[in-house]
Amino acid sequence: MDISPLAGKPAPQEMLVDLARLEREYYERWPDLDDPEERVSFGTSGHRGSPFHGSFTEAHILAITQAICDYRRAQGTDGPLFMGKDTHALSGPAQRTALEVLAANGVQTIIQEADGVTPTPVVSRAILVYNRGRIRHLADGIVITPSHNPPEDGGFKYNPTNGGPADIDVTHWVQNRANELLRKRNADVKRVTLAAALNGSTTHQQDLIHPYVDDLRNVVDMEAIRAAGLKLAVDPLGGAAVHYWEPINAVYKLDIDVVNPRVDPTFSFMTVDHDGQIRMDCSSPYAMARLVGLKDRYRVAFANDPDSDRHGIVTPGAGLMNPNHYQAGPRRDRQNAGQQQHDRSGREQTRAAAVRGPGRLQMVRTGAFRWFVLLWRRGERRRQFLAA
Repeated sequence: MDISPLAGKPAPQEMLVDLARLEREYYERWPDLDDPEERVSFGTSGHRGSPFHGSFTEAHILAITQAICDYRRAQGTDGPLFMGKDTHALSGPAQRTALEVLAANGVQTIIQEADGVTPTPVVSRAILVYNRGRIRHLADGIVITPSHNPPEDGGFKYNPTNGGPADIDVTHWVQNRANELLRKRNADVKRVTLAAALNGSTTHQQDLIHPYVDDLRNVVDMEAIRAAGLKLAVDPLGGAAVHYWEPINAVYKLDIDVVNPRVDPTFSFMTVDHDGQIRMDCSSPYAMARLVGLKDRYRVAFANDPDSDRHGIVTPGAGLMNPNHYQAGPRRDRQNAGQQQHDRSGREQTRAAAVRGPGRLQMVRTGAFRWFVLLWRRGERRRQFLAA
């Protein structure tokens, strides 16, 4: 693998994305459907792309959101839809576009108040908490994020009623319906104005931060962390978790240093990744160079990608730990969930290890979270997970 001479160095000014051009292309460009790269294509549960390549535009988001509404209707899903977004430049415009379609379809939609950002795990938790004990009128969700990908990218993911990322049977349905809508130039997309969506009875702005923070004590032994007295630090990498760490400190009386509280949609504070791109990849020693440089100041430091479903760990001895070295997996459910899916979770390297404690759910969040949540929903909640 060739390493860019800029790798691990601060991103130069000329590398930063032109935000005005990016948003203009989002609204004005129409995808060329004869080009497979410009059609709706769901990868790891979501569609990703860039207006610069004709692969993430308002037309895509209109079609995908209408397709999700059609899928919900076909499945009889009529509870609220929790929608979160990260700090990428396109996430705000995409959320506004989606709200116009959701409101026109009569979908009760819950978003973070004050135009705030919301990490992926917060949306998943909100769905699961709402659906607990229900068999009808179930909730689902949308997360608007391209994950750790460059600032000019956008992403749009659907989380069904199980709270995890949509499986391929769902994503294929939504993808095919969205492309069908695009071929008709979105003539069948229902839409209202943004003002009507925001002021209508279907859009609800709530505080999603504090319910999530308060609920952490039920799955993580926060007192054990406090009592350990470790000097800890976190770098949110300019992502959606940035506004969660101070409430976590306040509620649980922790002293986690937030070493980089900046939010900048160009991600100008990043160091360049191995290939010369700005990428918020918390498993890359090049993208994590700033935090690695602080390794001797903290017992443990960690970072999240922009939607907080990945993390990287830095220690004085190891620097940035190899994610596979702290790979965590279930002791007994590996075969139940499927060896292939478990191995895939290792490659995705999205961990958020829970601290063990008596009577607590002992788990890690991984890229294969969808497989584990199905087990939990069947009542198998007392699984022991082993952190390597």
